[in-house]
Amino acid sequence: MTPKEYVPLAPYCTMGVGGPARFFVEAEDEATVTDAWAWARSRGIALRVLGGGSNLVVADAGVDALVVRVGLRGIETVDDGNEVMLSAGAGEPWDPLVALSVERGWAGLECLSGIPGLVGATPIQNVGAYGQEVGETLVSVRVIDTRTGRAVTLSHAECRFTYRDSLFKSGQPGRFIVLGVTLRLRQNGQPTVRYDEVKRDVDARGLRRPSLGDVRASVLAIRRSKSMVIDAGDENARSCGSFFTNPIVSRADADRVQALTGEPAMPRYPQPDGSVKLAAAWLIERAGFRKGERAGAVGLSTRHALAVVAHAGALASDVLAFARRIQRDVDARFGVSLTPEPVFWGV
Repeated sequence: MTPKEYVPLAPYCTMGVGGPARFFVEAEDEATVTDAWAWARSRGIALRVLGGGSNLVVADAGVDALVVRVGLRGIETVDDGNEVMLSAGAGEPWDPLVALSVERGWAGLECLSGIPGLVGATPIQNVGAYGQEVGETLVSVRVIDTRTGRAVTLSHAECRFTYRDSLFKSGQPGRFIVLGVTLRLRQNGQPTVRYDEVKRDVDARGLRRPSLGDVRASVLAIRRSKSMVIDAGDENARSCGSFFTNPIVSRADADRVQALTGEPAMPRYPQPDGSVKLAAAWLIERAGFRKGERAGAVGLSTRHALAVVAHAGALASDVLAFARRIQRDVDARFGVSLTPEPVFWGV
């Protein structure tokens, strides 16, 4: 294995900013991933894993590491008549996999339609949207443990899934390289319709008993209306989607925040443990930001206040400065900290 040197990473990231990788290799099989790990380890060089780049911001100076773009493909299924065990390589594009599951009547992923990126990224931050999370269907994750270089399979429990988080993201970040996942889906199952926006869209179309395909169509329409699907012709295309996670606070803090707004109603989503999830986009707008607001070459999406967009000429430092300004103003207005959703390299 001979890595390339000084490969620009901006073209590999949907935000389109950032400098080069000191070393870079494409890995389309498990052996190449293992070789890359051994190569980096023997030279004392950091190892970074790149998927679809839809949730990544790379520093302008780049990253002094071996970047491995994992492209393992392959889909296998085992159907017992009631459930389907679906296994997919980390390099499989995510949305086509969701489309396949919907077409075949396998319930469990329909609300995760339209999310960009590859399969390998989904367990890392427990990808979720519109009432579903990957952790709800994920059975196991096959990984390479960078402490040993061996491939192992981690169970659902070992992945430690929580809201937009997992063992891979905050538990032991950088330790595991995802090779593939196995999901348990419901054969001929009913779609999940628990999110208000999805309910409204389904109802507006007069669908009393929506199919998996109906729910997928609703989710795609909602995401498209917010520029949350990849479309090269969209002025908001260069983004990571949602830049911040929705903050989870105590019930008392939620009441305090609502009192500060002076508004009779505020989006709030009670959690099983008694805490409350707030809508980050709503907080951002109430802190004084407008959709489409710009600071030079960076700004908010014209369609969604949660998406930070990089326009022509933008640098990673511009993106970070704008995001920090949002964090600072929301904290000053409401005393609520916003946590970035993307992964940062070299920052």
